[in-house]
Amino acid sequence: MHKQLYSFSQSAIGGSYKNSDNYISETDSDGNERIRFQPVPAYLTADAMERLCLAFTMALEKNEHDALLLIPMFVLDFLCIHPFNDGNGRMSRLLTLLLFYRAGYIVGKYISLEKLIESSKETYYEALQDSSTGWHDNKSDYAPFILYYLGVLQKAYSEFGERVEYLSQRGLSKPDRIKVIIDRKIGKISKSEIMAMCPDISKVTVERTLTALVKAGYIVKIGAGRTTAYGKTDMPHYSTIYSKGYAGCLKPD
Repeated sequence: MHKQLYSFSQSAIGGSYKNSDNYISETDSDGNERIRFQPVPAYLTADAMERLCLAFTMALEKNEHDALLLIPMFVLDFLCIHPFNDGNGRMSRLLTLLLFYRAGYIVGKYISLEKLIESSKETYYEALQDSSTGWHDNKSDYAPFILYYLGVLQKAYSEFGERVEYLSQRGLSKPDRIKVIIDRKIGKISKSEIMAMCPDISKVTVERTLTALVKAGYIVKIGAGRTTAYGKTDMPHYSTIYSKGYAGCLKPD
């Protein structure tokens, strides 16, 4: 995979483990560089990678722990070994996709996991730092990195669901799409939430639709100003109010 990654590069490092020791550094706001982590030395890299791959394969075959836990652990160990002179980060993301595919989680075909990691880079490095501390002494805690990866995967499936939902509603009118969103929402919903879910629908259209639904008695307006929200009249609390003839106190538009 590393050789393929560098197949269009003039560099000859593709497909070969590092030939010199490397380290992971960071630069502070004053321009001072410090070593954040010292990976496995070059002369131990090949053996470390062989043992890592063997241990991971055996763990999967035993089936005692879910692949969703084992994959982030493998990626963390890979990054701590840092087996190549260059391209370790890109390789870790390619391996992430491959291993998730093999485990049956193919959401990366439709939602870019790499983009999600890039957009949460600070959290990614914090999790990597927390989980790599004490790694050489077998005292590291994999939990922060595992939780981060699970969060990325959950976000990917959430975005995928939103895209599928959007496609399923594409034939509906904009007011009908807003009505569907309200129907599927548990509890109250604000105008800003609706606009965030439907960026292609203008603020004016959202406001007109909400006003029409309030006047029709389909929803009720809750609160005022920035805290204004809307709830369906068949929610337990609001249906009781309507059945007692107190709808006027809710001041619908």
